[in-house]
Amino acid sequence: MSATPHPAPVPPSGASAGTPVPAPEPPRLVVRTTRLDPLPGELTALVDLLPDERPLTWVRRGDGIVGWGEALRLDTYGPGRFADADAAWRAALARAVVRDEVRLPGSGPVAFGTFAFDDGGTGEAFDGSSPQGSLVVPRVVVGRRGDVTWMTTIAVDGTLEAPGDAGLAATARTPVHDPGRVTLTDGAVGARDWPAVVAEGVARIQAGELEKVVLARDVVATTERPVDPRWLLRRLAARYESCWTFSVAGMIGATPELLLRSEKGLVTSRVLAGTIRREPGMSDDDALLHAAHLARSSKDLEEHEFAVASVARSLAPFCSSMNVPDTPFVLHLPNVMHLASDVTAVLDPATRSSSLSLAAALHPSAAVCGTPTVAARDLIREIEGMDRSRYAGPVGWVGADGDGEWGIALRSAELADDPHHLRLFAGCGIVAASDPEAELAESEAKLVPMRWALGV
Repeated sequence: MSATPHPAPVPPSGASAGTPVPAPEPPRLVVRTTRLDPLPGELTALVDLLPDERPLTWVRRGDGIVGWGEALRLDTYGPGRFADADAAWRAALARAVVRDEVRLPGSGPVAFGTFAFDDGGTGEAFDGSSPQGSLVVPRVVVGRRGDVTWMTTIAVDGTLEAPGDAGLAATARTPVHDPGRVTLTDGAVGARDWPAVVAEGVARIQAGELEKVVLARDVVATTERPVDPRWLLRRLAARYESCWTFSVAGMIGATPELLLRSEKGLVTSRVLAGTIRREPGMSDDDALLHAAHLARSSKDLEEHEFAVASVARSLAPFCSSMNVPDTPFVLHLPNVMHLASDVTAVLDPATRSSSLSLAAALHPSAAVCGTPTVAARDLIREIEGMDRSRYAGPVGWVGADGDGEWGIALRSAELADDPHHLRLFAGCGIVAASDPEAELAESEAKLVPMRWALGV
């Protein structure tokens, strides 16, 4: 939106070339939140409101927030991308005029965010040309939590007028269209070659270099018609209702993994690691047998233990108490079953930690990187053979009080500049007992949600 005032990108933290130039003062945001009449009860009621093809979305079981338009965008770079985004968001809020008549999580000023998995490095290879973090403040947000529905309007140097239900009804919506015929081709590493990458990871683990590494692959989808993200979002929100359906800055998907929720001093993180495929047409009895097998699998339990320990270790400095389950439960999804644990903690108010700072501390967890973190990340850079971009990075939203929800961008795709192309991603946790061909099959299962959303 060329007419939208955009501040200059936030410079990388610790920039050393010359005297750092301070970021310009952000525009003054004027924010008004009012209640709306209840929406229909359908799972897709929020997604169905989206008026154009640049949607902002965070929805689960029909609740959540969606947004459109762009009042402000804050792009950040390098290792300091989270801290810089947090500081820029606080600076924007310091000048904002806010009237929030709802006062629920997600009302008032909110920013949708997405961050790259890796920081891109700080040496010669890092030229600062592409942002690795983005916070997008929409012009309009509609939210629902239980039986309360609201609208937030965000203007730049505007007034506190609220259009309410009449304004929502008058919003012009372009027709939603399907992608037409879709073809899938190999990404950076072909399906035939990927088991060799996994085998190399297993060999490094068995040699004692590390304990676990998460390796990913991509598939390229080419569509007959330009991709309309709203088509994909509606299908994902309806079929994967227990996941968090998201769309931010070109990343779209339905993630089962909640990196963290920070709400009124309580922090929750849903950790997934250890997966088994759910075959099409599998009966409930067969699904229970497979779930029991997963719950007893030493390989999957080992992978899960690494992931839970990594989250607990990262949260500990920010929390006064924590509850870590002794054993995981099995999360059933239409395409796979996961070992899952919900870690909960009480935030220490003395740390003054926002959800963004917690996301920075948690990322990358063992569930998407490995153990030890540095060794796993180095191995990913060495052998994975692709640019993850924002796949497996934090995605979600942050509110005015710093609370928010951040998932991990899994079961996802990245929209290309060419609207006829997407990159679909899937990754698998590799430990010493991993079988490369079985991991390839697991990656195919994890590609199912986005393939299904495209109609493949």
